[in-house]
Amino acid sequence: MSLALSLGRRGQGRTWPNPAVGCVIVKDGRIVGRGWTQPGGRPHAETEALAQAGSAAAGADVYVSLEPCAHHGETPPCAQALIDAKVARVIIAVPDIDPRVGGKGSRMLSDAGIAVEVGMLEEETLYDNAGFFTRLAHDRPFVTLKLASSFDGRIATATGESKWITGPGARRFVHAMRARHDAVIVGGGTARKDDPSLTVRDLGIERQPVRVVVSRRLDLPLISTLARTAKETPVILCHGRDADPTLMQTWRDLGADLLTCEASNGQLDARDVMRQLAEHGLTRVFCEGGSALAASLIEAGLVDDLVGFTAGLTIGAEGLPSVGALGLSHLEIAPRFALQETHRLGNDVVHVWRSVPR
Repeated sequence: MSLALSLGRRGQGRTWPNPAVGCVIVKDGRIVGRGWTQPGGRPHAETEALAQAGSAAAGADVYVSLEPCAHHGETPPCAQALIDAKVARVIIAVPDIDPRVGGKGSRMLSDAGIAVEVGMLEEETLYDNAGFFTRLAHDRPFVTLKLASSFDGRIATATGESKWITGPGARRFVHAMRARHDAVIVGGGTARKDDPSLTVRDLGIERQPVRVVVSRRLDLPLISTLARTAKETPVILCHGRDADPTLMQTWRDLGADLLTCEASNGQLDARDVMRQLAEHGLTRVFCEGGSALAASLIEAGLVDDLVGFTAGLTIGAEGLPSVGALGLSHLEIAPRFALQETHRLGNDVVHVWRSVPR
């Protein structure tokens, strides 16, 4: 099952709105088939593994990280494909909570006389596909917030200079993280100041994440990198109801998708932004700032993973903080995260934290 999970991770950021599933077929102690969900969400992992195994699948054990689908979509159900292949046993890491599956796949297999076991490496599997489950259960994607800052928590000097706080090793690591998410999201201020491309570079990645910008008034440069490349790599703009209709049409003509989101206190509501991104099919979102967007996500309890890149320099109190105002008066109500791992990248330190339920 560990191998199945490893294979499934190859699809992260490429399979939305479908989960990134891995499958391994074993017969007589030998692996005869391996597969993972392909870009765009199909073919599914099971059919990929069965195609590789061929006739050797008969009488084999199948390890799959998510319950095989039982419904007819663009492809026939994987449960039926396993039945037709005459496998002997199917070991499933976790059940699928999609109402179209929800135990039906396991029942189909059992009714066909195939032994079914459920529950292996559950914690790891639930985390790997947290975006898929979060979208179905909570109507939002899984959110990773990345903060690259100085030792004293600043992301830019008082004049706005920010390139580069961290070194090339950290920046390459960030590109790898982008590749494992469906979308990269930034606030309008970051888009205006940095003119980012928000793409994965220098890793041989062809399928790019969706670029998302949160800007209530759509007051974004029309000669920016995002505007010039919107027809090549998807761009989603989350805006308010008071956005200029002319700007909205201009961005549509440039190739961007627009999502009208609710606003409160002069800012777009972070929960509604994430809800609409989930409706768009996104399951894993990677936030790269700025400080106002980071604060709104943290305040709304929407940050699942917090990834910090800390550099060995200090900027001082006049610099721009990595997280905007949260309005906290007591430590007991401050959002908490649990440390998962930490390691060195050149002269920088990366530390990964997971949200602690309040």
